[in-house]
Amino acid sequence: MSFLHAIIASFRRDEEGQGLAEYALILALIAIVAIIALIFLGTQVSTILSKVGSSI
Repeated sequence: MSFLHAIIASFRRDEEGQGLAEYALILALIAIVAIIALIFLGTQVSTILSKVGSSI
């Protein structure tokens, strides 16, 4: 019975590292999407921000 508890405990410890890796992958994916969006929409965003800045 203690062998079964040891196996379950090892799975629980592995999940913490796995959760951290999943958050890192999600963060990397969001960063990649943001960079791609800025590459394609950068000039439009820059124009809009310039208009807003000059109107203020």
